[in-house]
Amino acid sequence: MLRLFVYGTLKPDESAYPHYCEPYVTATQTACVRGELFHLPQGYPALTRGDRWITGALLVFRQEDAIARVDDFEDYDPTRPAAANLYERVVQPVFSTTQQPLGDAWVYLMSAQRVQTLGGSRVESGVWSQTAFEANQPF
Repeated sequence: MLRLFVYGTLKPDESAYPHYCEPYVTATQTACVRGELFHLPQGYPALTRGDRWITGALLVFRQEDAIARVDDFEDYDPTRPAAANLYERVVQPVFSTTQQPLGDAWVYLMSAQRVQTLGGSRVESGVWSQTAFEANQPF
């Protein structure tokens, strides 16, 4: 089984989940990781390394090869140099919403430099929502 922490359009109830995740997911759980969350003007979020609590979802996939579909969506290819990828897929500790350890999972991180280049703005709440973005509400 494969575990993936998602914090943006791949979360349940967000736009990319039905196509890229739902057919392969056996379990979902609201969860948190440590990092810094940004909204990009391109309409999606980015997570960087950091110390703030970021809330998303922990997905469990039934097939290891399901991650290849998500890699394509996230413009990540493990055979390319890191600078050629939009995100880097790394293993990171995941926690419950009460900050109890849930083990490790894959997560897609973006470099702080790339976030700055793309014009990202910090999501102070630590929770990204496409609905809030489309309604032009502050995060």
